[in-house]
Amino acid sequence: MFYHTLVAAMSDPFHFSAVEIAHLHDRATALWHRNEDPHHIHAHDFLDTVLNQHRANFDLWHTEDRARDPRASDHDIAEVKRTIDRYNQRRNDLAEQCDVLLLNHASDLLRPQGRPPAAAQLHSESPGLIIDRLSILALKIFHTQEEIDRPNAPAGHADRNRQRLATLTEQRDDLVACLDQLWADTIAGRRRFKIYRQFKMYNDPTLNPSIYGSTPGS
Repeated sequence: MFYHTLVAAMSDPFHFSAVEIAHLHDRATALWHRNEDPHHIHAHDFLDTVLNQHRANFDLWHTEDRARDPRASDHDIAEVKRTIDRYNQRRNDLAEQCDVLLLNHASDLLRPQGRPPAAAQLHSESPGLIIDRLSILALKIFHTQEEIDRPNAPAGHADRNRQRLATLTEQRDDLVACLDQLWADTIAGRRRFKIYRQFKMYNDPTLNPSIYGSTPGS
């Protein structure tokens, strides 16, 4: 029911709602932890990109947990580190793709109105980067709730995590409001954003000296 409601509300591909994005993050997080796949819905390109970006953060989160396992061998940690690099690259690429889709749509809206986006005040953080932050907050909220519900936890553990959850929830509510305001200002021509390319170097064999320097004859 959640997904049908969400897709109906966003049948216009850019009926943009940060609240609905946060709800999607929460629902997808719960489904993935039950090994269920939320991709059974046929979302539009933007929402599907948001979902894939969140999945990259989901996989990154749990892979990083494996790296911190005190039982992990040096070989295990090395393999996990390479996996983390791949997920982190995907996470950043998909955040940028969110910005590409939103920026193109904003330009399409403003151009016929004779309000070029270049005339608006520049915002330093793009919507894609904010969506990435919301994704991470969703994961923190989910796992904090797990700690509140954890059986046989030490005394005071649940109470400490309830305080933590309240702070995380407030932070997300603030960020949701900021993202909705940024988008409203963008399509009104009051603010603009750019795509800030991350240009990660560690995965590029032509830019990382630890990679190209190990090649014979380099």
